Amino acid sequence: MAAGDVARERWLAGRLAVVTGASRGIGAATAAAIAAAGAHVVLAAQDRRALDSVAARIRDAGGQATPVVTDVSDEAAVQRLFTEVAGLGQASALVCAAGVLTPAPFAETTSQMWRRTLDVNLTGTFLCCRAAFTAMAAAGGGRIVTIASLSGVYATEKFPGLAAYNVSKYGVVGLTEAIAVEGREFGISAVCLSPGAVDTEMLRRANPALRPGLTPDDMGALIVALLDSPLAHVSGANIPLFSNA
Repeated sequence: MAAGDVARERWLAGRLAVVTGASRGIGAATAAAIAAAGAHVVLAAQDRRALDSVAARIRDAGGQATPVVTDVSDEAAVQRLFTEVAGLGQASALVCAAGVLTPAPFAETTSQMWRRTLDVNLTGTFLCCRAAFTAMAAAGGGRIVTIASLSGVYATEKFPGLAAYNVSKYGVVGLTEAIAVEGREFGISAVCLSPGAVDTEMLRRANPALRPGLTPDDMGALIVALLDSPLAHVSGANIPLFSNA
């Protein structure tokens, strides 16, 4: 079988995908992996320079990428993002990788820290998923992958200083389950990945002593494999990723 025949068999090939948090870390690696699988990727993040750099690397590798500067916590910005997406075609896939982590002891966690963490990690995921869900339902289906964390998984070890982050990630798991339930009749599947320590700038800032067992490329490859698989069979699942480190 020719390489072109293999590419055409991939679910992602020829489709339009949106990746948030795409300027660095898991989002950037996932965007590159999705583009390599043959999809046109819309890259959403706040850092224009970093976003343009990721888009340039994807194009240099022969992929298609459109950067759109977006603050996922801003409802109007998310609406503008999906208006631009609609101008390119029908989004078949969404990966929500935007996230922030500001460690602080619980008693020193300010209201501003709390709101910012939940606004980006949870509300931002909700806003992007809602916009994608609406478009996907009208088009007859789509696939959504959200990123939570072992910090948001029941009965896993927790670390001090992460109260707001933990709560936001518990929320992402519940949101994904709700999307899967309501998306079933529209052909929309949703799964959540909950990794442990991933080798990202955010982890290094939060806990330099923590040894990561996963890389952003590991996450990107797994997300592509999920999107290319019969995702409806696992829709609603939260998949904990325990590293071997």
